[in-house]
Amino acid sequence: MAKLELTQSLTGHKGIVWNVSWHPLGNIFASCGEDKTIKLWHKEGEEWKVKAVLVDGHQRTIREVAWSPCGNLLASASFDATTAIWDKKSGQFECNATLEGHENEVKSVAWSPSGHLLATCGRDKSVWVWEVAGDDEYECAAVLNAHNQDVKKVAWHPSLDILASASYDNNVKMYKEDPNDNDWTCIATLQSHESTVWSLAFDKTGERLATCSDDNTVKIWKEYKPDNQEGVAMADRDAVWKCVCTLSGYHTRCIYDIAWCHKTGLIATACGDDIIRIFKETVDSDPNAPTFDLVSTKLDAHAQDVNCVKWNPTGNKELLSCSDDGSIKVWKLEE
Repeated sequence: MAKLELTQSLTGHKGIVWNVSWHPLGNIFASCGEDKTIKLWHKEGEEWKVKAVLVDGHQRTIREVAWSPCGNLLASASFDATTAIWDKKSGQFECNATLEGHENEVKSVAWSPSGHLLATCGRDKSVWVWEVAGDDEYECAAVLNAHNQDVKKVAWHPSLDILASASYDNNVKMYKEDPNDNDWTCIATLQSHESTVWSLAFDKTGERLATCSDDNTVKIWKEYKPDNQEGVAMADRDAVWKCVCTLSGYHTRCIYDIAWCHKTGLIATACGDDIIRIFKETVDSDPNAPTFDLVSTKLDAHAQDVNCVKWNPTGNKELLSCSDDGSIKVWKLEE
């Protein structure tokens, strides 16, 4: 078994730490939580230290933070029903745009791979797509009401403007813009989980998706693009997503988050049983019926629920986690 070694335990937030997000270069990360603040952490030598604390952007808990692909912008989603966009044009990070429209708590925010679009979702059962219209200007491009319950998470395909969302209604939805009328539509519904889908993550190709749920399982979905009679691939919206693998029997409580490293292929999960688990695809695994091995289990990773796990985007096997216990931990997987 590989070992997940703790390299540093970080404190500073008051109350629950909900989310952490790596800067695209992997040399900075942001954290947010119940205390309505965002902390920016930089590495000094071997130690991670707080370099900035962003305040006054939100009135309530900050649920998620996300760096733009260029690394110049940081978006934060809050229970105050707004999403804030931070930049450092002035020399230090300031909130220069606030996106309003959700009726209540915003649960998740994500940038598209191009950085031209932003997605948010919330307790009001809706998913919003925003267009970057100019400096500090954002326009609502779509309000999608495909779910009938609280939407927990949004995630973009790694290279295309295709969006996935996970919900309390046990389902995952996929969306894309119709090039004919510029309307965003739901192009697929992924049904197999028996309870709330908390989080989801694409693999590096975008042709597979991992989802995690309150039903204590992880599911791997694969995209199948049908060919027409001439053998020419039909439009992406005709693709079908099928569940090709279910990882069950490993988690004993709700799985709150999942991260799929695009460099190493490793999958990490954050669970309500206070454990972080690492899975690796079996060598020569059948693409249509893949198998994954549990390669590392970190018992008592936190004193309470593990809320979030994030792989360093450089692929150095560094993992961040955060928890209800108020701490952030930095781990290194030693194989």
